[in-house]
Amino acid sequence: QVQLVESGGGLVQAGGSLRLSCAASGRTLSSYAEAWFRQAPGKEREFVAAINWSGGNTYYADSVKGRFTISRDNAKNTVYLQMVRLKPEDTAVYYCAAGRDYSVGAQSYDYWGQGTQVTVSS
Repeated sequence: QVQLVESGGGLVQAGGSLRLSCAASGRTLSSYAEAWFRQAPGKEREFVAAINWSGGNTYYADSVKGRFTISRDNAKNTVYLQMVRLKPEDTAVYYCAAGRDYSVGAQSYDYWGQGTQVTVSS
């Protein structure tokens, strides 16, 4: 059984930075695409960023492009989301996900973490 555990969330001022981590256990995910999604209060879960199995391809939502960077370390079975120049509208619970297909659609991902809260104050 695959478990994904996010960490690194917290409270930060606008313009600040955070680095989220998502560690997998139960099996190696080196052949899986991984992604980050987020859900703000009262809103639907939305795609943030995705990375293919090798790390050679990445894709970002327009709202985070140029500010967020997704990366992975397959030796550590961990995916990261580096977030800089954070804005209050980035406030949400951030979820990592893993699946066979490199996609922006949540339905493509089989495994999900429990989420980590990111709060950006103005």
